[in-house]
Amino acid sequence: MSLSEMTLLKRLSSGVAIATLALALVACSDEKKETANAAAPVETVDTATRTEMKPADTMTTSSTAATPATTPAPAQSQMAPAQPAPAQMAQAAAPAATPAAAELPQADGEVEISKLMEPGALPEMSIGKADAPVTVVEYMSMTCPHCANFHNNTFDAIKAKYVESGKVRFVLREFPFDPRAAAAFMLARCAPEGQYFPMVSMLFKQQEQWAAAQNGRDALLQMSKLAGFSQESFEACLTNQKLLDDVNAVMQKGMKEYKVASTPTFFINGKRYSGDMSVDTMSALIDPLL
Repeated sequence: MSLSEMTLLKRLSSGVAIATLALALVACSDEKKETANAAAPVETVDTATRTEMKPADTMTTSSTAATPATTPAPAQSQMAPAQPAPAQMAQAAAPAATPAAAELPQADGEVEISKLMEPGALPEMSIGKADAPVTVVEYMSMTCPHCANFHNNTFDAIKAKYVESGKVRFVLREFPFDPRAAAAFMLARCAPEGQYFPMVSMLFKQQEQWAAAQNGRDALLQMSKLAGFSQESFEACLTNQKLLDDVNAVMQKGMKEYKVASTPTFFINGKRYSGDMSVDTMSALIDPLL
């Protein structure tokens, strides 16, 4: 899904009640809405429905207020094109061969590494040596199927091959396209120290169970309990307005300053690449930099 296909929405106002997010989680049945901002009040738009979620006074939801006017179509990928041709799908399912140089993805932009690594609204979530010769920054959305595919099938291999050997520092940054993605990021940020990456990994592995659930809030609660959250700590996390503001500030900075327009987007030593990558493809981009 590309942000160029969406109307950019107005920024979060810090005074708006965070209960909007909880309302959106209950109301968001089978929705992965595409939006440039998870701010409250939030207007999320996809090709099947346009729903405006108003601020709520409490965590108690109203069925009449929460139900969208129309039933949304099944969620699409957050990378264009949304509907690959059958031949493309068959090709994607085949084992990836080592890409030739001519087949490697081309960078669609570049950001000076010192600018890319400037401090943001939230502490950086990274693994690997700070002085590693290669820095990979990934902007992702927790409800993005392509992001889940990367983390479920590529990330661990890249971590073992490059991060653990001291060659790569890998940084994750939040780019939520919808309220459920924002909530998932907030919960990962609220996890105990050192558990951000494991929480992200668990949520990606179980993405279909919570991102498309009829009751997203309850589904996320069950996932969070597996990570050690209680009902109280879960509620406290999702009612933290400052945390929601900061998550969205990370997204806004990526969009405005680094021209992130889709997820996943990778910066490899400052060069920007859009789209999912296999182990072989990312390795071919990293190796010349070592």
